[in-house]
Amino acid sequence: MTSNWAAQRHDCGSTEAGDLTDLDPKHFSTPIGYLSNTGCMQSPLLKNRRLPRHRHGILLAAPWFLMSWGSPSPACAGDTGAAALNLVPRPVHIEVRAETWSLAQSTRIVASGPATPEASKLADALSASPGWRLPVVKESAQPGDIYMSLTAADASLGTEGYRLSVTPNGVSLRALATAGLFYGGVTLRQLLPPEILRTNRVSPAPAGGWRVPCVEIVDSPRFPWRGLLLDPARHFLPPDFVKKFVDVMALHKLNTLQLHLTDDQGWRLEIKKYPRLTQIGSLRKESPRHGDRNRGDGTPYGPFFYIQEQIRDLVAYAQARQVTLVPEIEIPGHFRAALAAHPEFSCTGGPFEVRTRWGIEPDILCPGNDAAVAFAKDVLAEVCELFPSRFIHIGGDEAPRDRWKACPKCQARLKAEGLKNEAQLQTWLNHRLEEFLASKGRRLIGWDEILEGGLTPGAAVMSWRGVEGGIAAAEAGHDVVMSPTTHCYFDYAQAKGPGEPECIGGFIPLAKVYAFEPMPPRLPVDKRRHILGTQGNLWGEFMWTPKDVEYFAFPRAAALAEVAWSASSGRSFSDFLRRLEAHQKRLDQLDVRYRKLDPAALEQGTNP
Repeated sequence: MTSNWAAQRHDCGSTEAGDLTDLDPKHFSTPIGYLSNTGCMQSPLLKNRRLPRHRHGILLAAPWFLMSWGSPSPACAGDTGAAALNLVPRPVHIEVRAETWSLAQSTRIVASGPATPEASKLADALSASPGWRLPVVKESAQPGDIYMSLTAADASLGTEGYRLSVTPNGVSLRALATAGLFYGGVTLRQLLPPEILRTNRVSPAPAGGWRVPCVEIVDSPRFPWRGLLLDPARHFLPPDFVKKFVDVMALHKLNTLQLHLTDDQGWRLEIKKYPRLTQIGSLRKESPRHGDRNRGDGTPYGPFFYIQEQIRDLVAYAQARQVTLVPEIEIPGHFRAALAAHPEFSCTGGPFEVRTRWGIEPDILCPGNDAAVAFAKDVLAEVCELFPSRFIHIGGDEAPRDRWKACPKCQARLKAEGLKNEAQLQTWLNHRLEEFLASKGRRLIGWDEILEGGLTPGAAVMSWRGVEGGIAAAEAGHDVVMSPTTHCYFDYAQAKGPGEPECIGGFIPLAKVYAFEPMPPRLPVDKRRHILGTQGNLWGEFMWTPKDVEYFAFPRAAALAEVAWSASSGRSFSDFLRRLEAHQKRLDQLDVRYRKLDPAALEQGTNP
């Protein structure tokens, strides 16, 4: 099976200063040195490579770019210049110079055609804090302007890559596609003081404007799937928080947000054909008590769910920030909330209540019942109308099959289809769902349990019980997202101590997340294209509020963002910690309740 994702850079990368074939030397200012993908600061004078002349004339409309090269100054020792930028995730190639450029009220953003919408987004993003909005114009760029353009010259960087040039006379941002322009704009925002991210009050720019270091950055992601998961099924997350979370994801160049919308403890998505799903399934009698998960708190929870208009609004909001919302509708397990509303789709007929404890529920969808299979398709039909994502997640995990063994309808289906066991019955159900999704132009993805009865032809696998399932799927030609409990379960504790919040268990400190390698070394080279990327999961059992979600997510999500975006070669946890210490100020401006870094451990590069 061939991956439908655009080809991305899955190796360690090889960009060097001499490969900047589309950068005209005449618009460079005096170089300090460049940061290659090995993480070392080197002098461009030592590379003995010629920077070819620009062949496409993209910058000719910007006269201020046509500057004299000047006499290069000696390169700085070490990587101090690049490290001071504190960019997260770290770009593939950075070249830092001594001068600065100023963002001032007189600055304009110059763009035309398809680049204009991204220019408007950047103008909005750069205007929230200073209180004035940069105009977007189609005229020729003048000194001090930001020039944005789409060009096929940068096809080698892929649809998410970009080239960012900051000189004393202005900024040039170029990309093959709008996603690249967006991510270049994210990098530009990180180059500015953290106050530029503030949205809750105006911070007047200092005299002379906001200062930005002069740089040349060439950047593109290592993996196309750079994701996180939110779980509003266990504890509901208001739409405004989801939007805020999307904003913070976009700042880290994370591009996929999986929404776990249904589970035993709650059904959170309006399905118009089946209104009882939210009328009954979105409310549970109580929840496990704080500090004692085996006892109830006696407090009704709900009804909480997203109406379809809210979903459409969230999808559009995320799309504008290059984040794809991937819905997860659990089938056939984790289905108790649905069965509380429609017990006729179970093996036993019920009655059922929405589950009030965490854990695994034995009553699941009955695949021997034609009406139950039709019900699942009806739900997915409305899901496809709401979510334009290429992938639709059907869960498939933790589905006890004991009820199927005693169910006459399931056993009749087993016999009629020539199936050997109940695991194959689940595969039969997945095949029906996969065919239905394919008819809608979508692809099925599920947790690695869908391997147990044999994978359906087009299924993609999210490998969570280690990486072995992902390796097996990739070797068989199936696309894979690596999301193992060993490194990517952010509901596990991130530190030990009396001040840490209650969690489900486990321990995944920041350093372990940063050490994760999504590409299995033993995977054959010709199969590596099937590793789409990685995802961190924020299961919500012990995240009662949005602030809890933020605490468990960050800074670990920042570490995973660098794992997914940046080249694997030259990765340094101590360097990441230095940048992260400054990056915290950006999170502060966005009012993110992240776990603070331990200053003592920072000095040793061992922060938990």
